[in-house]
Amino acid sequence: MESSSFGHNAPKLYGTTTVGERGQVVIPAEARRDFEITPNTKLLVFGSRGHGGLMLAKAETISQFITKATGMLERLEALSKSLKEEEARNGSN
Repeated sequence: MESSSFGHNAPKLYGTTTVGERGQVVIPAEARRDFEITPNTKLLVFGSRGHGGLMLAKAETISQFITKATGMLERLEALSKSLKEEEARNGSN
């Protein structure tokens, strides 16, 4: 039984890397395999200066997330509009 509440999505340490003189880093091979990062894969770099952290995410993954989130918001807006219209109809009876 998995001891972590994350299950198979538990955070994983892939190793360490050092920033080179040109500001480049090497992503460990296992991480590249696990996340299907190949040459020309576009990565977004996020950071929090106050917390000293950086995060890499595949641009296509973020794009898919935004598309799904936008669809969910549109459905919620339609549902909200429908509920308001129903309340208005019921209130006028």
